This record gives sequence, structure tokens and C-alpha cells, in this order.
Amino acid sequence: MTLDFVSRADFIWALLPEIVLSCWAMAILLVGVWEKERPGLPPRNLRLLAWLSVAGLAATAGVNGWLYGVSGTDASGMIALDSFRLFANWIFLLGAALTILVSLPYIAKQRLQAGEFYTLVLLATVGMMVMAGTRNLILLFLAIETMTISAYVLTAYHRADRRSAEAGLKYFILGAFSSAFLLYGIALTWGATGSVNLAEIAQTIEAGAGFTGLLMAGMALLGVGFAFKVGAVPFHMWAPDAYEGAPSPSTAFMAAAVKAASFAALLRVFLEAFPGLYEAWYPVMWWLAALTMLVANLIALSQSSVKRMLAYSSVAHGGYLLVGVTAANEFATASVLFYLLVYTIMTIGAFGIVMIVSGHGEERLQVDDYAGFGWQQPVLGVLLTIFLLALAGFPGTAGFMAKIFLLQGAVESQLWTLAILLALTTVVSYYYYLRVAWYMWMRSADAGEPAIPVVAPGIVRFTLIGSAAVMIYLGVLPGAVLEGAISAAEHFGVVAGEAFMGLAR
Repeated sequence: MTLDFVSRADFIWALLPEIVLSCWAMAILLVGVWEKERPGLPPRNLRLLAWLSVAGLAATAGVNGWLYGVSGTDASGMIALDSFRLFANWIFLLGAALTILVSLPYIAKQRLQAGEFYTLVLLATVGMMVMAGTRNLILLFLAIETMTISAYVLTAYHRADRRSAEAGLKYFILGAFSSAFLLYGIALTWGATGSVNLAEIAQTIEAGAGFTGLLMAGMALLGVGFAFKVGAVPFHMWAPDAYEGAPSPSTAFMAAAVKAASFAALLRVFLEAFPGLYEAWYPVMWWLAALTMLVANLIALSQSSVKRMLAYSSVAHGGYLLVGVTAANEFATASVLFYLLVYTIMTIGAFGIVMIVSGHGEERLQVDDYAGFGWQQPVLGVLLTIFLLALAGFPGTAGFMAKIFLLQGAVESQLWTLAILLALTTVVSYYYYLRVAWYMWMRSADAGEPAIPVVAPGIVRFTLIGSAAVMIYLGVLPGAVLEGAISAAEHFGVVAGEAFMGLAR
């Protein structure tokens, strides 16, 4: 089936996954309101809402798979029908499903309203999917706002917790600031090219009309806006505070899925609209990647809170991903997609166990609180160790293969300095990841200290075990998923051409 976007029906077909998930989110909201009218929320009803939400994500995934048999022929259309969008959608849907499943004990302990929480997760996922597929800067802005407004509410969702309210306010203020940069960048880009369509902007630049001060200013403002969204240094100041203060399920979702969506949109805009200006944006991306890897890893070394350490870890992983964006070749783009998939799974898995350990009110968040945890809860201890090793990039895990692919993409564009810095900062990160594992297995809990109580339903344990198994599997046999990522990246081709190889050195 081929769509050329000449009719409204074609446009609706192209947006079918987003339409299905939006309708499902509204249904979950209604079911949640009906359940809330009853006294309390029994565990059975909480699981019902969770499974209904996962079912909606599964239905959307089915529609997303069906779109592989559909192609779009009109580059001027607002929505792209390409494998890049569809591959990115798998990441967002998986991230949302994992977040919902691992959040069950947390929502029960904190007595939060599950219906609204799951609705916000689904609506944020809708925004992410549009971000990855849009070819129109106005639609991109609307998609980003759909995602971020949901994320603001999720950050401040625990209304009884002052830390959550403070984190939500900080995130909202700086998020609105970054949205202003994006909007001004869109306005200036439109003023310079007369279009907000990515393909048409690229054509204008290729025709020689793009190297104007107005266009450069617009691209720069767009870059600043995206730097805020992905949490790149020095635009990362919101991330640690927002991640630490937010409820742990919200933190997991933002650190994984929201970051993945921001990078997907960054790739879409800069590799589709501004490939002709690579010489201009390459040095900025280079420095953002270098500073983010170096600064975030060094700050993470001094963190005593596991949650805050993982927050800075998320910033550091953004630096690794920026190496792939800077390389801007086909394999580097594919490696970014592969990395985003792996990163989403291992980050939500790690935060899932942090939720279990933290207890009511999230009191146990310090590294010292994990002393002896591995022996008290061997299964969860082994799972957390696997996730930490994957985040560190230990050989035999998917995190290791993801970084190897990023390094290969950087080497193809001759980014030797960034490749070396990626390898060195990865070694540095081993300290703060393995420090937690060392406390779990090599330190004993203080005398008289009660064992950490664990509330983890079977479905949560099954989800965590499955995620850890995927980390091992992709660390040994990554070929099939990597081939899918390479196929998804073919749309962009090679941006970093031979003309800029000397610059890239």
C-alpha cells in the first residue's frame, strides 16, 4: 500500500498508531475515574488499569508493525512513513510498557491515582511518536509540548511530597525556557527559507539560499532547544534535580523514553533539514558531546544517592549518543537507534529495582542502603548487577555492544578524539556503577539493621528478569536488531561527507 498524502484519509492512515494510542489513553482515563469513585483502589483494580494500558500499547505496536507494509511517497507531507519512525516507535512503546509494569508496587505503596498516571504516560508516548515521524517544524513543536507537558505533570505527580512539587516546578520553568528557544528557532528558520517542511528547508539550503545569518540563527536556537531536551552539558542543570525529586516511575520514564524521543527528533531535524549545514553545526555538536561525557561522569563519581547518580548517568549517556549524532553517517545513526533501545531497557530496569528498594516515601536512596542487599534478595541483586554492568558497558552485555557500535560510527567519520574520550569516560563510569554492586555483595548491613522489605509482584519480577535477559541476549547476538536499526537509518544516508573529513579529525 502506498500513500502520497494527497487526501485527508491518507494523513489519517499515516497517523493511525498515534490515533489508536490517543483514544486508548482517553479510555484509560475514564476507567480510572470510575475506579476512583470507589473507596480505595484494591490491587486487583490497579493491575486491571496497568494491563489495560499495556494492552493499548500492544494494539498500537500492532498498528505500527502493519505500517511496515505502507510507504509514503510525498516528501512534503507532514508525517514521514519510513523505517526510522517505525523503529523509534518500538522504543517508545517498549519504554512506556516497561514503566507501567515496574511502577505497580510504587503506585500501590504511595497510593497514587493509577488511571491518571497511566494516561499521562500514554499521552506522552503519543507525543514521542509524532516527534520521531514529523517532517513539519510546527507539528514537531506541538508534539514536543504534548510530551513535555505530560512529563511536567508526571514529575510533580506525588502531590504530598515536597520534593516532587519542587522538581516539577524546576522542570516546568526550564522546559518552558527551552520551548521558547525551539519556537524562536522555528520562526527564524521559516523566515529564512519560507518553509517549515524539513525536506523543503534542505532543498533551499542546497540551492544556495541557506547560508544567511537568519537561517544560522534559527538553526542555532533549534540546537539550544534540543540541547535542553536531551540534557546536554551545559544545558543539563534541570535534569538531576527533576530526576531526583520526581516519583521513581516518572524518573525512569523521563530518563529513558523522553530522552530517546528527544534524540529521535534531533536526528530527524538535523539530518533531514540541515545536512547542507553540517560544517556549521558539527563543531557545536562535537563540543556538546565532549563536555557532556566528561562533566557528567566526573560529577556522578561524587554522588552518594543512587537515584541522583543514575540521573547524572543519564546525562552522560546523552553525551555518548551525541557522538553518534556528530558522526552523522549511516552506521552512526543506526548505532544511536540501537543504543536508545538498549538504554531504555537497562535504565528502566535499574530504576525499577530502585523503586522496590526505596520503600514508602523513598527513604532508602543512598548507596549505603544497598549494603548486603545482594545477599538479602539474591534475585533482585543479580538483576540490578546486570543492569549496572550494562549501563557501564561491560563486555557481554548489550551496553557494551551499543558503545562499540557508537565507536565504530565515530571512527567511520574519523572522530578520533571523541572516540577516545568516549572510551575513557566509560572506564571512569565503571567506578560509580560498580560501587553500588560492591556495596550489594561485598558490604554487610549494619548490625541490627533490619532486612530491606521487598514488595514486588510476580509481574514486576518477570518484567525485570525479561529485561535483564534481553541485555544479555543483545550483548551476545545483537545482529538482528542492529540490522533493523541500519535499515531504519538508510533514509538519512551519509551526511558527514568527504568534504568535512578533515574538519572531523
